[in-house]
Amino acid sequence: MMKTFFTLLCSLFCTACFASAPLAYDETADAQAEINKALSQANTSNKKVLLIFGANWCKDCLELDKSIKGHNEALIKNKFVLVKVDVGQFDKNLSIANAYGNPIKKGIPAAVVLKPDNSLLYASKAGELSNARRMSDQGIADFFQQIITDHP
Repeated sequence: MMKTFFTLLCSLFCTACFASAPLAYDETADAQAEINKALSQANTSNKKVLLIFGANWCKDCLELDKSIKGHNEALIKNKFVLVKVDVGQFDKNLSIANAYGNPIKKGIPAAVVLKPDNSLLYASKAGELSNARRMSDQGIADFFQQIITDHP
């Protein structure tokens, strides 16, 4: 009886811990408003806007998010204003994806880089980040560094 009670208590505790952890992609965010805010911030900070399209069910998206918040945080923060756009089950924010050439067509996560005037500098086309679980942190850094180099 005590063992069952302890197991139930541990399960409830773990559920509460996981439930309170923030999601990588805010499923309730107004993505267009976030993009507009980022464009304004990029204009004043002389940075570009990086849109990452993804979803919380996508393991590659979660790995990319972990790398962006960890090993590659300084690179991203120094060069970009980041906006993560939730695509749900490919049923959310599709008009935004389409406005930038539909970078999610070949998979997520997908990346778009914008100038502060909202003009497109780069959009992934071939699912370049869709294998983020197999890319090292350095591979992800190299990917973004190449974009920075190609689009100064």
